[in-house]
Parts: sequence; structure tokens; C-alpha cells
Amino acid sequence: MKALDGVLCIDKPFGLSSNAALQRVKRFIGASKAGHTGTLDPMATGLLPICLGDATKFSRFFLDADKTYLTVVRLGQTTSTGDREGDILQEKPVPPEFDQAQLNDVISRFVGRIEQVPPMYSALKHKGQPLYKLARQGKSVDRPARSIVIRSLEIVSHESPYLTLKVSCSKGTYIRTLAEDIGQELGFGAHLESLRRTASGPFSLEDAYELPDRFEPGLDSAGDRIERAPELLQAEAATLVAAIRPVDAALEHLPRLELDDAAARSLIVGREVIIRDPGLGLGLSAIKPQDLADASLPEKPLYRAYGLGCFLGLVHPSEEAAGHAGHPRLRLEICKLVNTGAIVANLQ
Repeated sequence: MKALDGVLCIDKPFGLSSNAALQRVKRFIGASKAGHTGTLDPMATGLLPICLGDATKFSRFFLDADKTYLTVVRLGQTTSTGDREGDILQEKPVPPEFDQAQLNDVISRFVGRIEQVPPMYSALKHKGQPLYKLARQGKSVDRPARSIVIRSLEIVSHESPYLTLKVSCSKGTYIRTLAEDIGQELGFGAHLESLRRTASGPFSLEDAYELPDRFEPGLDSAGDRIERAPELLQAEAATLVAAIRPVDAALEHLPRLELDDAAARSLIVGREVIIRDPGLGLGLSAIKPQDLADASLPEKPLYRAYGLGCFLGLVHPSEEAAGHAGHPRLRLEICKLVNTGAIVANLQ
């Protein structure tokens, strides 16, 4: 196993869980540690950023990123799961064409900050039990509505009974619920026919690579899978390793803080760091992490800290007393650091 650090973007195929895709990548490139940054259901396809090594320490911040999807909504049918894989519960006829103004009006109601009730078929938990397990037992429980943000909602095409939409949204948005709610507002009911993630934070499908496979498509004459030639597998693995983005690639929305060598050395060994003239002024309150996965982290401004020629991690600068000539004094509180062992070793 290799100590690979960074973010690798994969185009997840249909029918595979996000964890299965993650494990295949991990084995294929020989990564010792990996995790993904937002689950895609097996029926969904598209962008799946995979964190490797040190990048897994920062995955909670990647999860907060906005997502963009291309989805096909099937009007006129509601299902038990909210998507095409469920049993049909109700059907209503959908006219070949209907008022475009009405459609635009309904779509516009879902743009902005809205309340959304999570679906029963989700990984959210009720009293420690995943909701989807309760749903499979035929049970339903009350789920409190959650505040989400739909940044944009565009009609790509409409060929009755199918409606293709491009959705840009905040984390925690359930597209299948959005499809159902739109169908309800239109008066026909609806379910999710297909879903493809096209962007997540700073990454897009243009950054993604096909999921690697040790086997050729199809079977041999005996009905067995055909393993690809070792040299092809090695070349493909090398291509994927070369495509790994730096650990801080998904954190570029946070402001950058440059430290001098002395401050950087103190930070990575856990000593107190106070910056006397950071040039940050009163802009410290400009960017705060929202809805962090780890609720124990204080809601303070986050900065990417750099020094000694590399990315060191994330810090919370906190304002102290005024220093000389009115310059603020700031103590750096560590939020999360990269593996500093290698940095320290290089300094010795």
C-alpha cells in the first residue's frame, strides 16, 4: 500500500455504490487510506471526488461544498422510493404539452432557501437506525424539514412525460425529494428517473476519470471474466496516480494565510503562534464555515495556512489585543493539520 495524498475525481458508473467505487480505486492504485466526499446512490452516476491519505482529514470541509446535478424527472408517476427503482404507487395522465408559463412558475418556487423533508429512503438515522432500513420494513417516521439552498434550477428540456433539469444546490439536498415536490406542485406527481452529478465544489466532470476495472468487458468462451494485461493495468494505475490533485485543491474557497518560516515551524510542532502584522485587518469575519460536519468545531473564520513551501492545514485566527502601531495581534488556533511528520523530517 502506498501513502498517496490528495483528491482523485472518478466518474461513478450506474449500479455501483459509492463505497464499492471507492474500494475499487483504493485497490487499483494501492492507496493505504481513502474516503469519498459525498455519497451517490447506486442508480446515480457522475462525479465522485475521492480523498486519499492526508486529504481524508479535510473531507468534512469538502462535504460542505455545493453540488450540481443533471436529472431527469418522470412526471405522472409516484413510486415507493421516489425513484424509478421503487414500486409505482400512483399514476396520472400527463398531457403531451402544457403551459410553459405554469412550468416556469412552479420551477421558480424552488429556487433559493427552502425547507425540504428528507426521504425515508436515505441514510439519515432515527434512534440509531438508518431510515432506509425502516422503509424496507414498511415503516415511516416523522422527519423534520431541513433548510437547504437551491442556487439555480434550469429547465434543460421537456418532452412529456420527462423533464430534464440542471440543479445547483447546497449540501444536504435530496434531488429525489425535489423531483417529487415539483411533480406535486404541477399536479401530476413525479419520481426521479436518472441522476448525474456534474460538479462538486471546485471539481467538475472534466476532472473525472473512468472507474478502473481489472477485467475486460464481456466473458470468454467458458463464461469467465477476462483479466486485462498487467502492463495495461499498470499504465492505467500510473495515469490515475498522476491525476491526483493536491490536498488543498478542494479548499480554494477559503482565504490563504502565508506564514514565515519561524511561525510555520512553531505551528507544525504544536507551539503557540501569534502573528503581529498579518495584514488581515477586520476581514477575519468575512468567511465562516457553515454547518460543519463536526459540530464540536467552533464557528470561526477558517484560513488555509502555508509555510516552508507547502500547505500546512487549516487554522482559526482569533483576534487578540492591539499590537504596536495599531496592528492586530492574532493567535492561530489549529483546526486541522496535514501529516507534519514528513515536513519535520525534511527540516532536520
